[in-house]
Amino acid sequence: MAITRPQPRICGAVLRAGKLESMWLPVAITAYFINAGVYLADKFLLSKKIHSSIVYSFYVGIWSVFNLFLLFFAPWVPSLGELLLDLSAGLLFLITLVFWYKALHQSEATRVVPIVGGLVPVFSLMFSMIFLGESLNEKQLLAFVILIAGGVLISVKRTRFYMVKKVFDRIRSVFGDTLGEIHAKYRPGRRLLANSVVSAFFFAAFYVLMKYIYLHQPFIGSFVWSRLGTFLGALFLLVVPAWRKEIFSYQENATAPRNLGFFLAVRLSAALAFIMLNWAIDLGNVAMVNALQGVQYLFFIIFAVIISIRFPKVFSEEIGKEILAQKLIGAGLVSIGLYMLLV
Repeated sequence: MAITRPQPRICGAVLRAGKLESMWLPVAITAYFINAGVYLADKFLLSKKIHSSIVYSFYVGIWSVFNLFLLFFAPWVPSLGELLLDLSAGLLFLITLVFWYKALHQSEATRVVPIVGGLVPVFSLMFSMIFLGESLNEKQLLAFVILIAGGVLISVKRTRFYMVKKVFDRIRSVFGDTLGEIHAKYRPGRRLLANSVVSAFFFAAFYVLMKYIYLHQPFIGSFVWSRLGTFLGALFLLVVPAWRKEIFSYQENATAPRNLGFFLAVRLSAALAFIMLNWAIDLGNVAMVNALQGVQYLFFIIFAVIISIRFPKVFSEEIGKEILAQKLIGAGLVSIGLYMLLV
């Protein structure tokens, strides 16, 4: 069934009047600042502690149930139709996490993040135009493109525009002849690309669906009920025998209490960033909020460099001096994009 263009809620229209509507930008920037640290911690957990995207997604989903305490501050019970929509959004988020964590586990974070981050705002713009009727003016569209370009330059490992011939040779070696087989050593890269693109698609679908929900339902109430959908989705993972075995096997071997404490700290930070990001989406344009991920990449690279220098045995990313200029150009583009949104 097609989603019709929603009519704004009366309470939403009142809340968005005046200064509150312009708060989406600082709220989004703060959320991305926190998320940068969370993504680095996620990479550490997946590579050093938890070796399964299913297991990690399961625990993230289980902890989502604790969002129910927010209903004490803003009690709200949805109708059956609203509840099903909220639960579906939460389930979609869990599916997205599985693909995201699988891609993150397959490679360096600085290879996964630019693929997902570059595609999420593009998919979000497409979905929001089709299903929400949102659009960007010329200034916003230019800022949108600049922010994405800057984010990609910051987060990508390196760009070598002068190696065109080698790029074509690489494509030919990967895909071979029309009916030829793909060389085995390149298959992990293709799986990484597939998981990254799918997770970007689902991330965008989730954010646009949540924007649609926020236009019809109270923010806190709808957010909490959607988190319940993520929790139920995590329980469904136990239905598959192989996944259930993975989850229980990890639980039996996870004896170090420091692992649990670190995991809880990361999840609390992620929950705070996630709430703030959803609030920014509620207040602003969903595509522009996602385009601001370039700010997150800037924080991400700064954190990664600092941690790699201070704790090389704990975390390391292949960030060399030769790509410093590329990062600076990307940072400059992100700054320009932010300036265009502020003035």
